[in-house]
Amino acid sequence: MTDSERDVAVIDAVDAYLQRKSVGDPDGSGAGTYASNARSILRRWADWLESEHDIRSLFALDVEHMHAYAGELRARADRGEYTASTAGTYYAVVRAFLSWCVRGGILETNPAATDAAESALPSAEERPDSEFWTADQRRRLETAVRERALEAATGEYSRDERRNRLREYAMVALLAHSGVRGSELFRVPDDERRTGATWDDVDFYTGTIRVLGKSQRLEDVPLPAPARTPLRRYRVALDPPSNDWPLFPTRHAPSIARRVRTVLAERGHDEETIEALFEDATASELARERSIAPPTITTEGARSVLKRLCKEANVDVDGDYLTPRGVRGDRGDGDGDERYRREATTSKPALRASIFERTIAVPETHASIIDVESGEQEEQSERR
Repeated sequence: MTDSERDVAVIDAVDAYLQRKSVGDPDGSGAGTYASNARSILRRWADWLESEHDIRSLFALDVEHMHAYAGELRARADRGEYTASTAGTYYAVVRAFLSWCVRGGILETNPAATDAAESALPSAEERPDSEFWTADQRRRLETAVRERALEAATGEYSRDERRNRLREYAMVALLAHSGVRGSELFRVPDDERRTGATWDDVDFYTGTIRVLGKSQRLEDVPLPAPARTPLRRYRVALDPPSNDWPLFPTRHAPSIARRVRTVLAERGHDEETIEALFEDATASELARERSIAPPTITTEGARSVLKRLCKEANVDVDGDYLTPRGVRGDRGDGDGDERYRREATTSKPALRASIFERTIAVPETHASIIDVESGEQEEQSERR
């Protein structure tokens, strides 16, 4: 039998592995859950191999490709899209899959289980100290954004400006006072599971927010009052038309327009009708009128917001700015908020926060989403 006849496509081997794992859980060991969590990781890895290295065959995979993959995970961790531990978990899932291929006789050796390949992975110890927010830096930034929000609420400011300042205050307060991570709150590009938190994830009644944790499982994270109150006031000002609306929608007009066009087409509107709708309204107006949830701001977009806010508040670390990954500060115990998290295994109570939110006096309760008519990238839009 020739090599071409016995060739094995990466995606075919991945599907076989996932199928084997998903059905092999007779004793409740968790294999089925593992397969569900590993599915998106392995398929994104397979897509990355094909798009970046034109690798489709499992036999064409070598140590250099896995070193490059480890480097890609490290780059994402450096950009704040993943934590170092998340990058390690993703690599470990791929390594486990390739070990399965070796045990099954498909591969002779595991190209991921080598020092040369793993040397490019990030480690928790490599996280720069400047990424951690001290209590004083956190307090100074939060004070600055809170004062800006209060000033807009009482001064002669536009509806959009008031809403935008409440948005910034809620963002900083959430990161500073809850255990939620930036990658759980904002959209992570190229990760179809991390699309960003929505208002349906927030439960003011129980004081929690449901997120996709680094374990790849849904977790309920407590929202203490310093985070809950700014978020509640921001929600009243935003007045989302549906619960699937993101907490922090992108302000990048082309991204909103793409989402609106896609959903309208899925709802049966032809191209001519869609164009006619866009002639009479902006993408943001159409999104609100037709309850089409726009994309969430990306992790990079959120970093740009924090960079601008740090500059305006004169808060920096050795000339750099503070990032979402370190906003909770170095508490000396790594993920110090982990003990407060719990896996989300039950449905939320029927009583929703909206009952309470409407009792809070916040100006402009019928504000529409911020409209940014710009063709620039989201990160540039968010710096404004």
